[in-house]
Amino acid sequence: MHAEILALRFSREVVDQPIIYRLVKDYDLEFNLLKAAIDPRQEGVIVMELRGHPKNFRRGLKYLRDSGVKVKSVAREVGRNEELCYQCGTCTAVCPSGALSIKRPEMAVVFDPNKCSACELCCPVCPARAMEVRLNREAV
Repeated sequence: MHAEILALRFSREVVDQPIIYRLVKDYDLEFNLLKAAIDPRQEGVIVMELRGHPKNFRRGLKYLRDSGVKVKSVAREVGRNEELCYQCGTCTAVCPSGALSIKRPEMAVVFDPNKCSACELCCPVCPARAMEVRLNREAV
């Protein structure tokens, strides 16, 4: 069984198509949604773990790309530069996996890399630019 975390970007032309349904039905793949933001007639983004037999996985990725979906493998990891972080907590509001949280009563931002899905949503919202994307050597 092969598994990867993928970020899928759907254009407005295909956002209303049953593309994920086809991955399951036609390619016998399983998925776990980690984050989804899809609006009818607008661009959509899904971060998900996709798993299945390697041959089906490759065929499913080809189907996605042929359907106009931009596929990005999340073979990266997100880390926090402790020297830059000033504990504002902005990142915790956008973290879908709970990897970033507030420890109370100290009001300290806690980062658990084991929960991180590497969706990178925390990076652009961090005013201190303390959240950093690095290549995950183990996943490559």
